[in-house]
Amino acid sequence: MLSVIRRRVAYGGSSASILGKSLHTIRPTVSTPRICSSAGEDILLHPRGIGHVQNFCHLIFPGRSMSLRPTREVVATHQPEISMQIWSRPFCSNNGDLVDAVVPFMGESISDGTLAKFLKNPGDRVEVDEPIAQVETDKVTIDVASPEAGVIQKFTAKEGDTVEPGTKIAVISKSDEGVAHVAPSEKPSEKAASQPSPPAEEKKEEKQKPKVETPPVIEKPKPTSPSPPKRSATEPQLPPKDRERRVPMTRLRKRVATRLKDSQNTFALLTTFNEVDMTNLMKLRSDYKDAFVEKHGVKLGLMSGFVKAAVSGLQNQPIINAVIDGDDIIYRDYIDISIAVGTPKGLVVPVIRNAEGMNFADIEKAINTLAKKANDGSLSIDEMAGGSFTISNGGVYGSLLSTPIINPPQSAILGMHSIVSRPMVIGDDIVPRPMMYIALTYDHRLIDGREAVFFLRRIKDVVEDPRRLLLDI
Repeated sequence: MLSVIRRRVAYGGSSASILGKSLHTIRPTVSTPRICSSAGEDILLHPRGIGHVQNFCHLIFPGRSMSLRPTREVVATHQPEISMQIWSRPFCSNNGDLVDAVVPFMGESISDGTLAKFLKNPGDRVEVDEPIAQVETDKVTIDVASPEAGVIQKFTAKEGDTVEPGTKIAVISKSDEGVAHVAPSEKPSEKAASQPSPPAEEKKEEKQKPKVETPPVIEKPKPTSPSPPKRSATEPQLPPKDRERRVPMTRLRKRVATRLKDSQNTFALLTTFNEVDMTNLMKLRSDYKDAFVEKHGVKLGLMSGFVKAAVSGLQNQPIINAVIDGDDIIYRDYIDISIAVGTPKGLVVPVIRNAEGMNFADIEKAINTLAKKANDGSLSIDEMAGGSFTISNGGVYGSLLSTPIINPPQSAILGMHSIVSRPMVIGDDIVPRPMMYIALTYDHRLIDGREAVFFLRRIKDVVEDPRRLLLDI
């Protein structure tokens, strides 16, 4: 029973004041009409039964008769509020000296993740909000922080386990003597969990633990055992198994593979090419790089020039910035440029928001910040969500030519490549020029070849003569 209602006959204002405090503490926003059998008698509400109950006072609700049933309903209405107070800290379970570290909320579109690695070891001292583990999801890597300062007593999950928000992964002792509190802290928690015999519960837990651990051990050899015969039958010339090794794919790699394959299966992909003379843009960077760094505190690169050129091209050809949604076409009046960044864990695509309102310095700062977060694995879901157009620079790896794949739900992607000095005809002369091939892969269901060629032509004109941006021609 959460509460017991009893009545005391009192002549004065003391019980009324006590009643006001009690009702205000339990439910400050609800006032219930109350009628007592005699004047001067009030109802005293206690969280637990105390002393002897003399009489009960009937509560009268609008449209109800005088009975004890409404009183029980009052108690029931307070129960959810009390439970809300118990779960006020959803990512921390506090059992006296021991605190459970659990997986935090990972985002609206993320239901689970893989426990990648532990950053601490049992027995290590941790502070409040200090990361103790990392959970890898389809999009980002999330840190599991310690809810309290203390000593890590034990880990309740293993690396590679699939975890959901709220899953307990570690037990932290607030005191330095974490090992000494293991036995006494676990026993009352087990008794409090259920009132039946504790040994039966311990047996159930022991049975459940091996059941959880054994399936992955059994499942791993099963796929490996049938797979070698199939490979040997198909390709008998392959070396034996000791020359092979099997590594599970990361969640990010699985997600990238799924999205790229979905893109190929959904879109009518078509790629068109052009070449750009990088002489003027490289000269612009060479002439103003020192003054640019001195004023803005960031280096002037080539990506900002291509982002500005892409913004100009998208403004001239709005269909490139649009997307098909069912039987409709959605035209976006904003330009969010996604920049493809390759990381050791896989490809990520952070987004530069509202690129149409940025100058060269703003774009360079945004690119540097997002690239640093991508390499550190600290990108948030919001920083990768959305995007209306993507730029992929394979030239940093030496790619001469490629056909990039669209990043859904976008409709086009621009591919940059390496700068190579090639002989070009300028007037009547043949001179060496730093040239770059650019490629535009687009959804031919929405974008015609005319718009795609005009878009690439606009990028070529702006990059070869950046003064066009100043004159808006």
